[in-house]
This record gives sequence, C-alpha cells and structure tokens, in this order.
Amino acid sequence: MDGGLPGDGARIEDLLMTVPITVAELREAVGHFEEDTAGMLRASIATAERAFAEVGACDAVIDKAAARGLEGAGRLRDLLGREARDEVVSELAALEEVAEEVRGASAALRLLHRILGREAAAEDGAPAAVVPRLDETGLPELPSAYGDEAEYDDLLAMADRGAELAPGLELAHRERLAVVAAHLVTLVRQAARTGFADEGFAEAALREARAAHALWLRCLEQRRRDVGR
Repeated sequence: MDGGLPGDGARIEDLLMTVPITVAELREAVGHFEEDTAGMLRASIATAERAFAEVGACDAVIDKAAARGLEGAGRLRDLLGREARDEVVSELAALEEVAEEVRGASAALRLLHRILGREAAAEDGAPAAVVPRLDETGLPELPSAYGDEAEYDDLLAMADRGAELAPGLELAHRERLAVVAAHLVTLVRQAARTGFADEGFAEAALREARAAHALWLRCLEQRRRDVGR
C-alpha cells in the first residue's frame, strides 16, 4: 500500500483536528478577514492539500486492487482448469488480503471526503448489486445405474449398465467442475471491477467464492469416487 495512505486511526484524528473549515469555506473566507490570519490560512490550506493527497493515495489503492483482482480472476481460471488445488487456495487468500486493504482505504476515503466538505462523494447511493449463487442443485445431474426404474437380473447386468454410463458420467463430472469454476471466476471478476470498493458486494462475493471453492472440492471428490481420479 502507498506510504501516504492513512494506516491507523491516529492519523485520521490528526486530520480532523487540523482542518477547522472545509475547502469551500476557505475559498469563500479568503479576503474577508479583518485581522491578519495568514498563518491560520496557510496551515488550513496545507492541511487541505494533504487531505487531497491522501484521497489520491486511497484512490490508487482501489485502482491497484481492481487490476490485481482482474489478474487474479485470470489466474484462477487457469488454476481451476489445471485443478491446482493448493494454488487455488493461495490465490483466494491473496484476493482476500487485497479486499481487506481496500476496506481500509475506503473507510479513510469516506472520512477524507467528509473532512473536505464533499459529503456527496462520501455517500454511496448506488443500489446494492446482487451476488449470484450456486449450489449442487444448479449443477448438471450425474447419470446413475441406480435409477428408480432400474431392474437387473444379476450383478453382471448392473456392471454392464455402469460401463455404458461411464462416458456420460465422466462428461457430467467435467461439466459440473466447469460450471463451478466459471461461477467462482465470475464472482472475483465482478468484485474486482469496482476495485473491491463496493464493500457489501465484495464481501458477499468473496463469501460466495469461498462456498464455490468448497463446492468445487466436493465435485472433485465425487469424480474421484465415481471414475477413480
């Protein structure tokens, strides 16, 4: 994170203590003081300039997070396709860290906008985006030799039926994994498009991404059980 970004509550409190009036009020006040207040004005203007610099630093964190999130979505697509389980876990953890950095930057940004008299910029009036959901009921069904109407004269007949279903079963497992992987990547990409700055959506999207990852692991285990790999 950029060194200019407020890293703790103390620096934010310093800003609150040292900005006596908003930038708009400063502009209106200059030239209307009957006494010599040049020192006060210089200090106020310097503090306002610092606050604007901090706003820029916060915006930079969000911009970098957007780029990092989109790159992460691309990496996840590749890792999921290769079934690189450990690397998928690491990538998701890294994206969680990015989102946490943005949460800190966004909190500082809202406060800085209020300090600068830009309340409209500090308020997020956009409607909350809906996070898409996926569970096992939304996946392609797996063909089974144990259907409700299945009748076999002996175990050999049932084994023959299982052999007939094997290609379709493997295809269904592949399709299920692809659906879950696409869902997970979409979640990350959607959160990243705002630089994770839509906190409600980002939090819900990453929570759903964790659930999708757990579902992906279950699909891998189901495939191992059914086709042996």
